[in-house]
Amino acid sequence: MLQKDLTRDIKTRLNTIKGQLEGIIKMLDEDKDPESVLVQFKAAGKALETAQFLLLDETFRKSLAVKLSETMESCTGNCGQEDRIDMLRRQFPNLTADELTSKMKEMQAVYDQMKENQSKNKSA
Repeated sequence: MLQKDLTRDIKTRLNTIKGQLEGIIKMLDEDKDPESVLVQFKAAGKALETAQFLLLDETFRKSLAVKLSETMESCTGNCGQEDRIDMLRRQFPNLTADELTSKMKEMQAVYDQMKENQSKNKSA
């Protein structure tokens, strides 16, 4: 679930972009200078990129941090995933927004495998 202030910020940005796109359509209808239209396209694209970055960085980075912390706390020495957990922990500060979703999936897989290993060890 997204934080209310983040949701509000993204929605405000999207409404601004919507206005920019409507302005571009109007410029095209009025046969405005193509260079001016291109400038508006670039501005709308940059604004959309910024909104996307906010969503990815705020939401996904925090989710990954929580899952990484949870996994590190659950791995008390011999969980069979120490190397992968340490590798992800070291990579975390330098992950780009584009890498976050794949690393979240990888962290979940590590966590699931660790829990499976722990269950096997308890029943053995």
